[in-house]
Amino acid sequence: MASTADVNIGSYIRFNGDICQIMEWQHRTPGNLRAFYQGKMRNLRNGKLNEHRWRSGESMEVLRVEVHELQYLYREGDNLVCMDQQTFDQKYIPVSLFGDALQYMKEEMVVQIGFESEMPIFARPPKTVELTVTEAEHAVKGDTSNKVMKAAKLETGASIMVPIFVEAGTVVRIDTESGEYLDRVKK
Repeated sequence: MASTADVNIGSYIRFNGDICQIMEWQHRTPGNLRAFYQGKMRNLRNGKLNEHRWRSGESMEVLRVEVHELQYLYREGDNLVCMDQQTFDQKYIPVSLFGDALQYMKEEMVVQIGFESEMPIFARPPKTVELTVTEAEHAVKGDTSNKVMKAAKLETGASIMVPIFVEAGTVVRIDTESGEYLDRVKK
């Protein structure tokens, strides 16, 4: 066990049974009251932000988390098989760690996986991905008074909304967190 003095921004702790990453960490000494630590943390299971206060010197469980960059090879049941590019070791990562971003991932992409004693606890896909549009609705000419979007299907099978000028065969950049169209990729 560690104390509140051992925690920094970016540290991983176990809080209420969940693993959280510290986003903000401040030591406060208000007037004639006792000192305390105020922390803002992100729950790695559901992504929600949480704030909490700890007494100065209070013990807390700080975790040793190692983040590795692995290459996504293929899906096998409820796991993704990912390979360490230096040692060529293959690891099985649960699909549930990727959430909705899984629908924008292609094989051979490099992802970040956080391990706590060889157990994967979180996964981060690339922030943006470049995917080819396979199907797109036809646009109606003259309807350009405001930002007009249409449905399109990507090579991974995911459906997104794109501007009317995007046609089938166009390579687009997608934000994996929000699933939104960012821009066209010119090659």
